[in-house]
Amino acid sequence: MRPFDVAIIGGGIAGCSAALHLRQRGASVVLLERGQCGTQASGVNYGGVRQQGRHEAELPLSQRSRAIWARLPELVDSDCEFVVTGHIKLARSDRDMAELEVYAHKAAAHGVTLELIGNKKLRDRYPWLGMSVVGGSFCADDGQANPRLVTPALARAARAMGANIRQSSAVVNAVHTGNGFELLLDSGGTVRSRALINSAGAWGATIAAMFGEDVPEEVMAPNMCVTGPVPYFIEPNLGVVGGDIYIRQIPRGNVIFGSGLGEADSAAIRAFPSPDVTTDAARLAVALVPRLAHAQLIRTWSGIEGRMPDGLPVLGLSSTTPGLVHGFGFSGHGFQLGLAVGAVLAELALDGEPKTPIGEFAIARFLDRQSTRPNGTKPIPSKAIEEAKHA
Repeated sequence: MRPFDVAIIGGGIAGCSAALHLRQRGASVVLLERGQCGTQASGVNYGGVRQQGRHEAELPLSQRSRAIWARLPELVDSDCEFVVTGHIKLARSDRDMAELEVYAHKAAAHGVTLELIGNKKLRDRYPWLGMSVVGGSFCADDGQANPRLVTPALARAARAMGANIRQSSAVVNAVHTGNGFELLLDSGGTVRSRALINSAGAWGATIAAMFGEDVPEEVMAPNMCVTGPVPYFIEPNLGVVGGDIYIRQIPRGNVIFGSGLGEADSAAIRAFPSPDVTTDAARLAVALVPRLAHAQLIRTWSGIEGRMPDGLPVLGLSSTTPGLVHGFGFSGHGFQLGLAVGAVLAELALDGEPKTPIGEFAIARFLDRQSTRPNGTKPIPSKAIEEAKHA
């Protein structure tokens, strides 16, 4: 059997988006997901679709992704409950408000428009906010979507275009053969490809290590909660400076909120919300929106996400292995980025360079460039890495 043009490890939003973008360009694609597409971070997250509040390095990628979100129905034949509600980041002190003002100027330089809102105007517009809030920053172009719908929809669309989507197919080893890749599956079968995309989420570092790239990815389990339906009144997606609570309401009335971390067991592939963290989250939610005091909490959950020490993803070409592309470690904020990340991964796999700047996400930032790797390969020379970072 001829090798695929590209193999993808990981069926989260980035991997499934990559499969769709690769098929749009006519490349043969196989996607290998050990569970079901979208069952970990991509399917159990909060569902915020925001540009506001991101690291400056992520803003070009976030803007590109926002444009793709607008075209979601034509891409996957569903809007996946994506709604442009706006996102407001709230200040609970004058210091917080000063931070929002500084960020608004930085965002404007990247073309992201934010409206700074003072205390009186905030009270007039959102009278249901708690008294601890003193101001905010509003991004009208942001919104929310249902994370349980998006990744499966991308997988279906990619399959309809001819992608080979293999669920319940775990990769237990991967090697570079000199002219491509050979992947060993838990079933005993093998898959060959010319290029390989590592979008394995919280297990991305495990795949990278197979090619001598050891990076300090940790796992995290965001603690999520949802209430029963209450009358709809929270239109914008809510966040706060410091990020200790985030809240959104869907039109049917349920209020989704999150705060803190549960427990993650990456070996067992299980994550658990924490009762104590959930209690603290409820207190924070009520302090921010007092009207939620009598809402009934009906479910808590979590999922496993990969987290990098600097909070930025690993996205770009391998520093050791030609044809290998990484996209993992999104540290709890990869959902909105995922659609554009898939496009970038496809460009890297087929063209060797992306249309969006991603230099600050290079895996080389975590590596000792002078050392020999465990698999006997040596990293790409520093000069080449620096050129790639500025491509």
